[in-house]
Amino acid sequence: MFTSLLRTTFAPLLLASAALLSPAAQALDKVKFNLAWLPQGSTGGVLVAAAKGFYAEAGLEVTAQRGYGGQRTVNEVDQGLFEFGYGDPISVMLNRANGGKTVMVGAINTVWPAALCYVETPKRKLRTLADLKGLSLGGGGASPLQNIVPAWLAANGLPANHVKLLRLDPSVINPSFMEGRIDLAECWEGANKPLLEWLAARDGKTLGMLRYRDFNLNIYGNGIVTSEKLIETNPDLVKRFVKATYKGYEFMRQDPEGAADLIVANNRLLARDILLKQIKETVSIIGDPSADSKKLGYIRADRMHGTIEFAKKAFNVTASVRGGEVYTNRFID
Repeated sequence: MFTSLLRTTFAPLLLASAALLSPAAQALDKVKFNLAWLPQGSTGGVLVAAAKGFYAEAGLEVTAQRGYGGQRTVNEVDQGLFEFGYGDPISVMLNRANGGKTVMVGAINTVWPAALCYVETPKRKLRTLADLKGLSLGGGGASPLQNIVPAWLAANGLPANHVKLLRLDPSVINPSFMEGRIDLAECWEGANKPLLEWLAARDGKTLGMLRYRDFNLNIYGNGIVTSEKLIETNPDLVKRFVKATYKGYEFMRQDPEGAADLIVANNRLLARDILLKQIKETVSIIGDPSADSKKLGYIRADRMHGTIEFAKKAFNVTASVRGGEVYTNRFID
């Protein structure tokens, strides 16, 4: 079931409530959202907002479509293929450094949600970055991992070759990891981490992890991304979409079980137990207790500044891109 989930190409999913069947449906603003990958817990707020009718109440008809990674998602938003997408500030910064005009309008991952996962054995229990010495890590050829890991190691006083970075086809990373041909795989809370845990448990193994954020990587993860053009031409639509989306994430926070039921009802290929773990992980990192505002989605200037500065070093960006260009809190009530 899970293999078929990974291989399935999802057609665009029309996410709407029964209210859209009424004559008033003609007045709804049509919006396309890029999920950046398949439907999962990390983007559950969008799926819940559709299922609960929050978008319809806001005068929106939202179509959510599978995506193919954060950088491509952000670029497609910039190109006008989607009004909104699930993207990260590093991808936004890179887009702007190359002349794009995307903007992050709300945080979903208030911390970097990635980790390096490994299969625990009596002889391998990784606790510090020193334990990673000489281990192999597989990542896609165009994955940000290829730039982030060396910069992260440097921030911890370690050389870039402390870990053996391999460039692999994304489709073979999980099988290679589970079969022991690579030692480490990048895993993401709210996304593939629960899947890797399930695969490991199926084979009688235990998954361990070292989170980037536990070792000097205090940066933002994904959030809602749109374009400057849409902000300038239709700020009311942006505000309505953002508000309805965070209403969906708030529902997830209050009722993870109910959110899982709603999402599975509209995406029957999803495994509910994995989805529920993704939802709970997303809920655990969407709130920022140290933020200046208690509103979901609020982006802190200090953390965003640190995010952009880290990304500039990691990707050798020389173009002038300021944190204030990458995000706005204008649409967070």
